[in-house]
Amino acid sequence: MADVPVQDLRITPLTERHQALGGRMVPFGGYAMPVQYPSGIIAEHKWTREHAGLFDVSHMGPSFVSLRDKSGDPEADHQAIAALLEPLVCGDIQGLKPGQIRYTLLLNEAGGTLDDLMVARPRDPDWAGTLYVVVNAGTKDADFVRIAAAASGKATLNRADNCGLLALQGPEAVDVMRGLVPAAADLGFMAYGSFASDFNTLVISRSGYTGEDGFEILVEPDHAAALWDRLLTDERVKPVGLGARDSLRLEAGLPLYGHDLDETVSPIEAGLNFAVSRRRREAGDFPGAARIAREHGGDLRRVRVGIQFDGRLPVREGARLVDDSGCEMGHVTSGGFSPTLSAPIAMGFLPPGDAYEGARVTAIVRDKPIEGTVVKLPFVPHRYFRKPS
Repeated sequence: MADVPVQDLRITPLTERHQALGGRMVPFGGYAMPVQYPSGIIAEHKWTREHAGLFDVSHMGPSFVSLRDKSGDPEADHQAIAALLEPLVCGDIQGLKPGQIRYTLLLNEAGGTLDDLMVARPRDPDWAGTLYVVVNAGTKDADFVRIAAAASGKATLNRADNCGLLALQGPEAVDVMRGLVPAAADLGFMAYGSFASDFNTLVISRSGYTGEDGFEILVEPDHAAALWDRLLTDERVKPVGLGARDSLRLEAGLPLYGHDLDETVSPIEAGLNFAVSRRRREAGDFPGAARIAREHGGDLRRVRVGIQFDGRLPVREGARLVDDSGCEMGHVTSGGFSPTLSAPIAMGFLPPGDAYEGARVTAIVRDKPIEGTVVKLPFVPHRYFRKPS
């Protein structure tokens, strides 16, 4: 990622704050985004693992999809809005409980992944018939067109990607949140709500992309910089750029769209079986259902794996993975150096018969072989906060 003039890219409500903090601005998803601050990627990564990192993720695609004509029955209205979105995705949207978030995938007719996204049902009955949907930055325009078409005049899509979206991640994030919006600190993992605050209404979810406990906060554009500033007055919080966000999500074994996921990769190949709900799989009422049913039954040609490599040299995306005879078996889709493990790690695809834990594999980097071992994902255990059931 090269430096680029900010005026040639879209900006977020926090761009001036990043520049003032010495953030190195690079192009990402059509936006000028900070890849790191002067402290550097490794320091930012470790701070998030130990304290609380603050990320600007305003380039993402938050939105609200709402029924045009509501019946006034909260459950009926939820079922109606869910029925409009479900034909696009493989997740159980109808089964969402009030305040619950679900990770799912937008699929093409071949069962490949067009995007991965979060879909949430409001807690407040007055907002029944609305879904909070967050898609990825690089695909959001196409995603929104697809969702709006599915709404077919029965619902409206209201984009909120002009707002600020802040991610507060790390073991001390909950204590920081308790001082900002106490009620939000009581959320469990993959739950969200709307909360009154000094920064007008905030939409806060207990989720993130680092493997750590944390929150994502949607804030109106006029209040985004003030919220950012307030959070950074807390000594437990430091700004973190996209470089550390990537190394954190890699350690957490989380796929990145456009790398570990694309239009050819199915949820089953990607190891995201949990995202294909049983009800939907049995009904076969989503794009690519026949392929996904076959793969769920074991008819797979490749699967996503984690690999920890020997030595210190990072193995990057695109590196070939070969067997003992030099025959290509697959390739690396994401790779880098793990600050937590002090070792090179990567994710990639291998045939199922070669994807077992402990299998040895060789990557070719600049025509040199680097040995590695298939390991169980995630590389670093998740530390999400789950409320007792």
